[in-house]
Amino acid sequence: MKRYIYLLSPEKIKGVSFYNNLNKVLKTNKVKYFQLRLKKISTVEMLKISKKVKKIVIKNNVKFLVNDKPLVAKLIGADGCHVGQKDMNFINARKILGNHKIIGMTCHNSKKLAIKAKKYGADYIAFGSFFKSPTKKTAFKANLDILRWAKKKINMPTVAIGGINSSNYKKILSNGANLIACSNYVWNNKKLDPVSAINKFK
Repeated sequence: MKRYIYLLSPEKIKGVSFYNNLNKVLKTNKVKYFQLRLKKISTVEMLKISKKVKKIVIKNNVKFLVNDKPLVAKLIGADGCHVGQKDMNFINARKILGNHKIIGMTCHNSKKLAIKAKKYGADYIAFGSFFKSPTKKTAFKANLDILRWAKKKINMPTVAIGGINSSNYKKILSNGANLIACSNYVWNNKKLDPVSAINKFK
């Protein structure tokens, strides 16, 4: 079975229930990457959470990425990191992590940024936001054209992000995205628990 979900963490992680749910969600075999995205915590706290997450991702054979912080990714031996346009620049992130780790780049809805990411040697590019998303409040709106363009011209793994759920993800995949990023639909779903939510992606 092909794994096509790029799962982001909830914005806050509290208590053991998250780790139990993460393990159950990853056991479904639908997730290829798990990104730890915690914006408002100290590095010490981040390292503590990362160590627990790392055990779970290894057990489930999922790639582990840290958002924004290549240094944390290096310290805990994650598979790599994701950098946004306002985070540390790609060249410095690559210096910290070396050539064998995964580094992905946010490209919003910009062909120029995608071409730049490819030139730098990014391992994947992320476009978004495709739909309204409570997780990522962004001024950038992406359209399906950019996915089709990237598939034809860039030929590198592409992640689509922003408001993706079980009723709109097929449209995203059929237009050229390799991976769909989701967070809110899985972790904050009012109708479904995290495992039931992830199982809605067929």
